[in-house]
Amino acid sequence: MGDLVQQGVTQQDYSVTSAVLAVGVFALLTLALAWANARFPRVRGVTHGVPVIIVRDGIPDLQRLRTERMSLDDLMADARQKGIRRFDEIELAVLETNGRVSFFTRAGGAGEGAPEQPGIA
Repeated sequence: MGDLVQQGVTQQDYSVTSAVLAVGVFALLTLALAWANARFPRVRGVTHGVPVIIVRDGIPDLQRLRTERMSLDDLMADARQKGIRRFDEIELAVLETNGRVSFFTRAGGAGEGAPEQPGIA
């Protein structure tokens, strides 16, 4: 919006009308989309997208990755940043609407987790 206002102010005719019109249109569109997202839940899928499962039970969905334009190298780089070394450690990986990947790993063995407390059943 700052660029729209700047263009309207620095034009040679010094008319602010076009800048006010441009900013007003974008403000109204923003309000209309926010209202539509709040009123109609199905619109949210179009305007914000939906999360997509890209790995299930350690097997990457290559077709889905291709559709989302994500390579196996990108996926593995994200996994390494979360401390995951191999695909078979991943139970589920979800490509979120903001572009980040959420990883859910398999439950660990008996050595992981909180220690048992004596006397509590």
